[in-house]
Amino acid sequence: MSKMVKIDNSKFSFLFGKKNYLLMVVGVVVILIGFFLMMGPDANTRPDGTYDPDYWNDGIFSWRRIRLAPFIVLLGFAIEVYAIMMNPNKSKGE
Repeated sequence: MSKMVKIDNSKFSFLFGKKNYLLMVVGVVVILIGFFLMMGPDANTRPDGTYDPDYWNDGIFSWRRIRLAPFIVLLGFAIEVYAIMMNPNKSKGE
């Protein structure tokens, strides 16, 4: 028969600190905001919402969708990298 092994949970600790997890959540929220900014009608959707293959909607090339939203997504990923790399145990005096 196998032996029952007791696990000592008193020494359990998370991999990252509280500030790291908070920054990770902020990063995910910023990424989601960037993806929501990319949303919009496709190239063949009229302003009233109907699909028309003969209509061209220039809204797909708006500044918000091709410049701002990708920048926001990249900013979110940068926040994620910083949150992972940040040392939570580093004191301010060092």
